[in-house]
Amino acid sequence: MQRLDDTDALDPSAAGRFVPRWRPTPAIRLSIWLHVLVIPTGVAWPAAWLWLLVAVLGNHLLLGLLGMWPRSQMLGDNLSRLPPPSRAKRQVALTFDDGPDPDVTPIVLDLLDRHAAKASFFCIGQHVAAYPELVRDIIRRGHSVENHSYRHPYAFACYRPSALRREIEATQREIYAITGSRPAFFRAPMGLRSPLLDFLLAQSSLRYVSWTRRGLDCFSRNPATVLKRLTRGLTAGEVLLLHDGSCARTKDGDPILLAVLPSLLEHLTRRKLQPVSLPIACADT
Repeated sequence: MQRLDDTDALDPSAAGRFVPRWRPTPAIRLSIWLHVLVIPTGVAWPAAWLWLLVAVLGNHLLLGLLGMWPRSQMLGDNLSRLPPPSRAKRQVALTFDDGPDPDVTPIVLDLLDRHAAKASFFCIGQHVAAYPELVRDIIRRGHSVENHSYRHPYAFACYRPSALRREIEATQREIYAITGSRPAFFRAPMGLRSPLLDFLLAQSSLRYVSWTRRGLDCFSRNPATVLKRLTRGLTAGEVLLLHDGSCARTKDGDPILLAVLPSLLEHLTRRKLQPVSLPIACADT
């Protein structure tokens, strides 16, 4: 298993790779300027220090609240709906988090094959290292393996930049070592974002992805309820979030996902919606 160390060395696939320019959003720009100006302003007007402190704390609180809004665009680019060309083709993106899971993921792959469906698997780096053949099988069957951090820490959004970078890059290296290619997409644990994340993703040539709708299959034990959340009013271009890892169980002890996925795929077929992976959906953008 690859060790999550303090190095920031990129894998060989990064050589010559285009690194997109980071473009801070207005909210981030305002925050940067606030921090730049607070010290000289306080030196020039000592009586203003209390108000400056309140402004900085308020800024941090606002950024923290924005990070808890999974589909917000205010902290950086956020793919929560597929681009127009994909919508015109009546595509939807199937995404699975927290895997791979040796008991669940192989059955998910078989179900996808039966319906000629493609998907993106947002994998935890430690699980990738533990089940390399399963990761290779995901790729062999035409799906994509994406980055979901190395350890899936619950406090991910609160990490300092160096720790965020290690979580991201360790997973990039692990997936590259097994598949020969680096992921193009990243989803934060629980969808909670750090204000610093967008800059780090740009350095790793990763695009941030949230979702249009999720089934909450990590918590709900009722397959009908999960399916309803995913299908009610479903239209082309949506990004659906499910879990092949850490999913809840039915009353009979079966993974919720395996009770929901067949019905979901049948619903997509009836609606003439094509399930695709994110690289397929975003190929024209």
